[in-house]
Amino acid sequence: MLCDDVKRVVYFFLDGSLNESRQQELRIHLTLCPECEHRTTISGRLRGFVRRRLSTVPAPDHLKKRLQRSLRAFAAEWNS
Repeated sequence: MLCDDVKRVVYFFLDGSLNESRQQELRIHLTLCPECEHRTTISGRLRGFVRRRLSTVPAPDHLKKRLQRSLRAFAAEWNS
């Protein structure tokens, strides 16, 4: 894996959404490239900071009801 590849997929890596072989390639690259390792560490810390600062806001009841109706309609259409 090249440094440009790491830059493109680092957020997927931090989210855990890369497949196992790509994760392993990235981990190996990070052990060999201090610059990418540092950049990935900073990105991870920044993501953690933002997540800690964001509060979870529940969806309003009217939105939940609309979504439920839409999902039921979609399911009924799908099953017919």
